[in-house]
Amino acid sequence: MKVTTKLYQLICLSALIGISGAGFCQQTNWDKGQTFTEANDPLRTDNKNWLQVKPGLHSSFVTIDQRYAKSEVPKVKMERSAQVVGWRGERLSVQLLLWTADSIPGLKVTVSDFKSKKGKTLKSIAYARFQRYVLTDEYGSGRACGKRNAADFPSSLSADMLDDLSSFNLERKKVRPVWITIEIPRKAKQGSYSATVQVTSRQGKQQKLNLSLDVIGQLLPEVSSWSFHLDQWQHPSAVARINKLPVWSGAHFEAMKPQIQLLANAGQKVITATLNKDPWHVQTFDPYEDMIIWTKEKDGSWSYNYRVFDKWVSFMMGLGIKKMINCYSIVPWNNEIHYKDAITSKFVNVVAKPGTQAFTDMWEPFLKDFAKHLEQKGWLEITNIALDERNKEDMGLAFALIEKVAPKLGVAYADNQKTYKRYTNSDDVSTAVQHPIDANDIAERRNKGLNTTFYIYCGNSFPNQFTFSDPAESAYLGWYTLATGYNGVLRWAYNSWVENPLIDSRFRTWPAGDTYITYPQARSSIRYERLLEGIQDYEKVLVVKHMLEQKNDLVTLKKLNDAIDKLKSYSRYDGWNSDLNTAKQLLNSISVSLSK
Repeated sequence: MKVTTKLYQLICLSALIGISGAGFCQQTNWDKGQTFTEANDPLRTDNKNWLQVKPGLHSSFVTIDQRYAKSEVPKVKMERSAQVVGWRGERLSVQLLLWTADSIPGLKVTVSDFKSKKGKTLKSIAYARFQRYVLTDEYGSGRACGKRNAADFPSSLSADMLDDLSSFNLERKKVRPVWITIEIPRKAKQGSYSATVQVTSRQGKQQKLNLSLDVIGQLLPEVSSWSFHLDQWQHPSAVARINKLPVWSGAHFEAMKPQIQLLANAGQKVITATLNKDPWHVQTFDPYEDMIIWTKEKDGSWSYNYRVFDKWVSFMMGLGIKKMINCYSIVPWNNEIHYKDAITSKFVNVVAKPGTQAFTDMWEPFLKDFAKHLEQKGWLEITNIALDERNKEDMGLAFALIEKVAPKLGVAYADNQKTYKRYTNSDDVSTAVQHPIDANDIAERRNKGLNTTFYIYCGNSFPNQFTFSDPAESAYLGWYTLATGYNGVLRWAYNSWVENPLIDSRFRTWPAGDTYITYPQARSSIRYERLLEGIQDYEKVLVVKHMLEQKNDLVTLKKLNDAIDKLKSYSRYDGWNSDLNTAKQLLNSISVSLSK
């Protein structure tokens, strides 16, 4: 597959390395300098510390569990070699840190082929991306949801975005992290391999570091068969605005391809669709544009134009996202919907609160027609009418109407009022991570084939994916899912970009980074990479548990379960990151034993 726009080229990794089913895509290098200027660092540089730094470029492998300040001399143990372990088909991460007291233009970081002592070669499976710093803030001591005055929250720079630049100009007295991604081919032979990470500059200077890879004989399932239920809400109109394209145009859909493909590569299961006008009453920088146009004809009858909705759903399914279609919302945040008046050709706003005649008059004919349309398209069985954090009275009235006029439609909702206990057959239920569903209720819903997730948002400080969050929190989400029995995780926004997401991740109402996890032009982030890591771990655990059960190795199974059980906390505690890494190491150790 090849997609070209004015800004980038997307080439599937499988084509690059000649292996089918590799599953991931990467952008080619594009040589446009820095492409943009990062914000000035709000933190003052300690010149005394930089005076102690010897001239020239310094480089070292560092942990992926830490973000490094841009203007501070890093306090790290110099490591010229690094070792990673993974399954066939797994995506791994390594972090390299560069710093200098001088300015060094034209830095390049490349990774050689991996070779084994037995002569086996894994070609072009690793690539390096320069991390970019964005402005962030902090969670704060009070209520984090609501209007935020930037002056009330200390700002700083956070290394988060992964940029596809072929070279980078390193500033004097600055630090530049580099993220190295390794894609283990699905057909790779088990064993140990080594590669060289080479750092070069226009000045002709060169540094080499050693990178070792141990390939375990186990095979990670294809992304299409992952069971982890990832639900990150998409925001199409944000892509249109950033790329200066007419919404729903052919060029708009073309620009969305690499962005959504990145989401599909993480195992996304849900298509986010809208039923009427912006269901969240413009809580985001970009309003959600209509996908379905409701028209009141001259004779008083109703008609519905599903052209954009159909195009959007088909587009998403074509990229591999096809388990659910969650349609927002029968109860919008301000109870307001609109329709086009065929006589005046103008839109008319209507307040239609559940329980009122206006609600019934507006929603009953639509639900009937929508269900009929979905059945014709073959989508009825996977479509849910979705609600987001509405009160129990409104939710109950909405459910009653759906059950009455379109009983084949499913329902999905984010809820912290134990609504799932009153409506026990709700297809897709999510509660805030700090309001956990009882384990017995989760198990009962799972046995019925119903989906249950937890969601992270501005109301919980840990675990989360803000641009100031600890990187390992993103990986923790997969292990927390294992420990609690949930099916997966919901995050309210995948790409609801702020005004200038490349520079400043802060927003007017929520902690920085809450509104998006990837960047324009399909740029990845540390948060995305670590989230994917945790999801891969989730799938690996399922495979390993099944193998241990087949072998009746109850001792090892208990050891693994005990390690997982430590990661059940939704509150930050001392040692959580250590417990996470211990569990990951145990998983790989067991995987090696099962491969013999």
